[in-house]
Amino acid sequence: MEWINENANAYSARYSSAEDAFLKEISDFTMRYHPDPGMLSGHVQGKFLQMISYMVRPHNVLEIGTLSGYSALCLAAGLQTGGHLHTIELREKDALIAREFVEKAGFSGRITVHTGNAVDIIEKLKAPWDLVFIDADKINYVNYYEAVFPELRQGGFILADNVLFHGQVLEENVKGKNAKAIQAFNEYIKNDKRIESVLLTLRDGLMLIRKK
Repeated sequence: MEWINENANAYSARYSSAEDAFLKEISDFTMRYHPDPGMLSGHVQGKFLQMISYMVRPHNVLEIGTLSGYSALCLAAGLQTGGHLHTIELREKDALIAREFVEKAGFSGRITVHTGNAVDIIEKLKAPWDLVFIDADKINYVNYYEAVFPELRQGGFILADNVLFHGQVLEENVKGKNAKAIQAFNEYIKNDKRIESVLLTLRDGLMLIRKK
């Protein structure tokens, strides 16, 4: 994230717990071979997702946007015994890579990687979600939010990534369809009386939402 102070980023990484060796393997693979490696959650955000998972101790987790499986494994860290994480990836190539890493990590029995349209898949899952992570195409953030909200348990949490969108939402006149979509999502969350929220200036911005 070039617009965030690099010294602050480096300091944050230095004083956070070290990245797990297997997650670093996924990160290194993604950085080397994926055409858009910047989409990866990465060390500090990944550690934050792990911490949230450990705090919530979820039974059912949903992730929208899988990439290579890094964040899915972070979110699965605190699953209760018998708990399960469902992650949805639009691109078949990324889904195949994620499944390989999930299996290699020994989580194939606890993580299911779905491929296809997220809204359609969410409608079929119908789980009582404890924790949801939204990190997919930005123009559909509000649609994803509303698709999961009815099945989010009271007191459950939604995390939405990229809510600062490379700093573009900080401009007086927001430009570009993705930045405008994120700005619209942020306004939508601000005005939703069903929830409480806090926007964290972590990496590219992370919105933490709790259902009342």
